[in-house]
Amino acid sequence: MARKIAQRMAGAIADSGLRLKSVALSVLTAFTAITAVSALTLQTAHAAPLKSVTIAVIGLSQDPRYERHELENAYPGHPQGRPITAARMAIEDTAMELQMQGTQLKILDILLPNAQAMPAALVQLKAAGIHHLLADLPIEPLLQLAASAPAALDGAMIFNISLEDDSLRGAQCAADLLHTLPSSQMRSDALAQYLAARNWRKLLVLQGPLPQDSLQGQALQRSAKRYGLNLLQTKAFKLSTDPRERDMANTRLLTGDREHEIVAVVDSVGEFARTLPYATQWPRPVVGSSGLMALAWHPQWERYGGPQLSKRFEKLAMRPMQGHDWAAWVAVKAVTAVLVEDPKASIAQQLKSLRGGKVALDGTKGRRLSFRAWDGQLRQPVFLAHGDGVVGLAPIEGVLHPTEVLDTLGMDEKESACKQRS
Repeated sequence: MARKIAQRMAGAIADSGLRLKSVALSVLTAFTAITAVSALTLQTAHAAPLKSVTIAVIGLSQDPRYERHELENAYPGHPQGRPITAARMAIEDTAMELQMQGTQLKILDILLPNAQAMPAALVQLKAAGIHHLLADLPIEPLLQLAASAPAALDGAMIFNISLEDDSLRGAQCAADLLHTLPSSQMRSDALAQYLAARNWRKLLVLQGPLPQDSLQGQALQRSAKRYGLNLLQTKAFKLSTDPRERDMANTRLLTGDREHEIVAVVDSVGEFARTLPYATQWPRPVVGSSGLMALAWHPQWERYGGPQLSKRFEKLAMRPMQGHDWAAWVAVKAVTAVLVEDPKASIAQQLKSLRGGKVALDGTKGRRLSFRAWDGQLRQPVFLAHGDGVVGLAPIEGVLHPTEVLDTLGMDEKESACKQRS
């Protein structure tokens, strides 16, 4: 009896084994077929020609911001090299995503000998069918480009990647002009939020003599009013070889009053600001153009993919990534985003998608970024940082806004003087 039971079990096991082998063979056959179809599809995709979209990075060969002595000084918050490397890195970062859409991006680096060469360059860009422009220009050539490129190219999308001037987002704005670098007002608001959150409200302001210093000082005044900071006194500094003006650069004399809690330095050049930390009469923190600064990017940012981005850039450029580099990188990401959303969209439709906030970007800052409809500025967090690291990220926790907390940085829609909206 036991022998019969054993024989029946052995037979059942053998049948099960055959069935399992059969099932395994069927699965293997199906997997092989799927793999073959996928490979064929991939080969077909690679065989199809990719649509090329070229982005032009436009600069001046004699741009004073990139003169040798400026780069050697490496003042905090200033460019340390041209941002073309960051734009090329963004092309590599987005290549796979675009290939799935049948598109590839290319970079064209254009260095104009002077602003008078702009019309001839636009003729060449039109002949090449280029509509996407990254502008690494001083303010006057940028305004010239924004005024002439849309008509000359039959539609253009221009990204300001290197100027923080509030006027470009205000009275001098343009419907085809987008800004990826934070404005002066955004940086000032970020700093004011941080100081207010720590209840450091009594400020002594040291301000330089240049027009850009005056504009940055006005931004600080607006931020102080918004967030309840008390600007106790504003003193002028001046670096001069005239012995009669020596006291205007004496940090101990300038900071001799004791009532202030913070020294805010407004120095668009950066030479005086660099000398100020630990050189004040009283032990006071320095903020603004040195010390604690509000920045678009910091190479020591350690979250949301920041270390990987900074390391890849430093490997390519042989220098740390700065805010201007990040602005170029994210501008290329913006072009990629609209091409992925609708590869067949016209340049006008792409611009509308970006300025309407329909397309969001990942800028490795922990939030989804989008452009403001009223002035073309990219909404983004701003780093509060010093030379060795990041201490905070604005908007500061607890700051509120009716619709979008990122709009607490810079000019909100009701405050904006921009009349040229897409």
